[in-house]
Amino acid sequence: MVSTHHHTLDSLILEPGTVQHLDAIMRVEESSFSAPWTRRMFVVELTDNPFARFLTAHIENAAQPPHSFVGYVCFWIVFEELRMMNLAVAPHVRHRGIGRWLLQQALTMGREQGARRALLEVRVSNQPAVALYERVGFSRSGVRTKYYTNPIEDAVLMELEL
Repeated sequence: MVSTHHHTLDSLILEPGTVQHLDAIMRVEESSFSAPWTRRMFVVELTDNPFARFLTAHIENAAQPPHSFVGYVCFWIVFEELRMMNLAVAPHVRHRGIGRWLLQQALTMGREQGARRALLEVRVSNQPAVALYERVGFSRSGVRTKYYTNPIEDAVLMELEL
């Protein structure tokens, strides 16, 4: 019996995000966050922000050719800083390493484009995300009080030297 975990990672495909992905992006976003980004926010990142980089993950899937959309990462490269903006994975394929893979793709691109450190904020209650970032090497650098709305909640600040 082949483990599905390895199968999933073997068949992941990375593609630059485009406006063609918007419907799929919104489905994942709205199923992932209590205060999701709006469609307009994604349009700006995808088309109008020179700092923004957007990568999408797809699984090669015989049942849904050519492949199905399973997640994305949006990040900014601003001079020597990589700022993680948004990372989400479709609910039905979570806990298979896709988020970590997307994060590592983003960090690699950041290094290649001259970023020296990566920064992010995450909800204090979002333990899976905090754990993911810590496994990849991020450390907690502070707290932003009441940073998030819906519900109002602190953000953990995290950073990683690249």
